[in-house]
Order: sequence, then structure tokens, then C-alpha cells
Amino acid sequence: MSEHKQTPRHVVVAGAGMAGVQTAVALREQGFTGTVTLIGAEPHQPYDRPPLSKAVLLGKAEGSAFDIDFADLDIDLRLGLEAVALRPGDREIDTGAGPVPYDALVIATGAHPVTLPGAEGVPGVHLLRTLDDAVRLAPVLRRRQTVVVVGAGWIGAEFATAAREAGCAVTVVEAAERPLGDALPAEVTAFMAGWYAERGAELLTHARVAAVRPGAVALDDGRELAADAVVVGIGARPTTGWLAGSGIALDPDGAVTADDRLRTSLPDVYAVGDCASFPSARYGARLLVHHWDNALQGPRTVAADILGALPEPYDPVPYFWSEQFGRFVQYAGRHADADGTVWRGDPSSEAWSVLWLRGGVPVALLAVGRPRDLAQGRKLIESATPVDPERAADPAVPLKAAVR
Repeated sequence: MSEHKQTPRHVVVAGAGMAGVQTAVALREQGFTGTVTLIGAEPHQPYDRPPLSKAVLLGKAEGSAFDIDFADLDIDLRLGLEAVALRPGDREIDTGAGPVPYDALVIATGAHPVTLPGAEGVPGVHLLRTLDDAVRLAPVLRRRQTVVVVGAGWIGAEFATAAREAGCAVTVVEAAERPLGDALPAEVTAFMAGWYAERGAELLTHARVAAVRPGAVALDDGRELAADAVVVGIGARPTTGWLAGSGIALDPDGAVTADDRLRTSLPDVYAVGDCASFPSARYGARLLVHHWDNALQGPRTVAADILGALPEPYDPVPYFWSEQFGRFVQYAGRHADADGTVWRGDPSSEAWSVLWLRGGVPVALLAVGRPRDLAQGRKLIESATPVDPERAADPAVPLKAAVR
């Protein structure tokens, strides 16, 4: 991975989502006095994404722009400008308005939603990733239309929640056996499946879409679902196609391969947020984290390294949250290599937690309606503090009091 010899005069940040904006801000906060150019593909003022599936979708807010004065920070904000190519030999990126030179470049182009094969261009089919997506979907909720959601992941559940709150008839189609099958173990998601019916949404599992037509979704078992609108939430992929031909190292899934200071294989080029993977010594694996907290934390490491401050290796405890079906769901860590599970509370109730251990040390925690568990568990994960499983299993005992 690259080393730079002196502080650059001009830093270009490609991507004006959370990761890109926070990188530009962090550069100023950490004392960078050179030129900062922030390039965003969308024409809107940079905005936060979580409200899109909640307040913006339900018409409770017109937008979610960051409360940042870019002019006051002397950040050159260029909107409606998409990065289309990287030419590292010339130290330039190409955009629709011509080349932009850089001394240091931060790639923060995020991720884009996976589309449903055969559904592109069909009237009434929607994605939910951008402000424009939310604006297009809001009338569907206002008119209380019949909606089919494809995918019972985080975004599918959040949209289904909002649609039911608005009074829409909602059917969620999931190819896997349970919701959130790629994110959580079956023993956990089994209880989450019941949340849909509680709120009046129908969840169809083991159900694959065969075709989408105006007004209907056909499943491969012959069933046909009426659909005034179809919302597709089947995952996202790093937006890195524009880097083709640059020679930058990419993971097999297309994420930029960054090191533990978020430097890429190219000199003075960094990558942060949803488009970049990084090595985690904590978990012994390379992580690609598509969540808000990663886009908030990574920029501080990037800014510090650009300024030559030699930051600590970037190795956060991944964290995210979701509001769905009247529940506040939080997750911290990575449970993939756990060798023990501790349940706190009854998972059929409104509030419960699951703690994953490896060698008696917490490595991940899922909290449903128990934010104190999350806050305390996250600290235990960060500090690798062993716990007593029996005490940790008592929901009346604070997790911080269950340490060995």
C-alpha cells in the first residue's frame, strides 16, 4: 500500500454521501489548509440516507440535508458531477465536465442497489437508495397503494414498516427461508419473521420472482400477486465500475481493496465507506461494511493519514441500527466465528438481546429494544473483556456487571 511523502495541496473526494462529506469535514477539522474538492453525482445538497426510508418517505420531512456550511469550511462542492474514470498516471479523475486533478484522492462513491432481472423499465418498479427514489415512492404511500416488496432484508423491512404505517397493503417476497437470512442466524431471524404479521404485512418465504408486469408480480410457483408498486430491496454493490482500467486493486465483489489506514494500491489514493473493504485484526477477516457508522468513522482515519498523522489502524467494531415494525434493532460486532450464544430475555417479547461469544469474550451483540445492552456490549466487544455467560444471560443484570 502507498506512502506519501508530504501533505498534498489539493485533495479531491469523489462521492458526496456520508463518507465523502465526513472526509472533507475531517480534513478541515484536523487542520488541512489546502484545497478540498468534493464531487457528488447527485444534484442535491449532500444528505443523510437513514431518513429516506422513514420521515422523507412518509412525507414528514422534505429532505435530510447535512447541516454543514461547505462555503464556510472552504470546501469546493461540485454537485451533479459524476466520476467516470480514474487516471492515476496523470493524477486526474475524469468527470462529465472534464478532468479534475488531485494530489490525493479519496474514493467515496458508495454502493448502488442491485436491480431485479427483467424488472428494469417496468412501470411501477422502484428502488430505495437516493432522495429521488424516496420522492418517487412517497405518492405510493400517500395513495395507500398495494405494494409488493422483493427482499426481506433491512431496507425491505424498513420500507414495509413505513408502507403499513401509511395504510398500504404490503406483501414481502423473500427467496430465502427467513428474513435477514444473509445477516443473522436462523435461530434469531425465526422470531423476526413474526413481526411482519403483527403489523399486517404478509411475508412469503421460499418465494422467487419469475416476472414483473405492470400491476402484478408472478412467482415461480405459479402464484400471481397484485401490485400497484414493486419495491426492490435485494442488496447493494460497491459503485466502483468507474475505476475500470485504473489498475487499482479490487476485491472479487468489486469493493476497493484498502489497507488498515484505508489506503489503496495506488499512490495517494484512499477509499472509504460502502465502496471499500479493510482488514480487521480484531476479526481476522477483510470486512466490507455497508452501514452508516462505518461511513462516519473511516473518514477520520483517512484525513489523519493524508495529514501525515500516522493514525491507529482502522479496525472498528461494526455497528448499525434499524427501525422496523415498532422495534429499534441494533447490532454491533461480527458473529461469524462465535462459539457460544447467550440470550438475554424472551425473543418473543418486545425487548431482548443476543450476545455472541468466542472463548468467553463478546464478539457481537444484537439488541431489540434494549439500547443499554447495546451500549455496554459494544464497549465489552471493543475492549475484548470476558464475561460470565450465566450472569450475562440474566436480563436483569447489566452487561457491564457480567464481566469476569
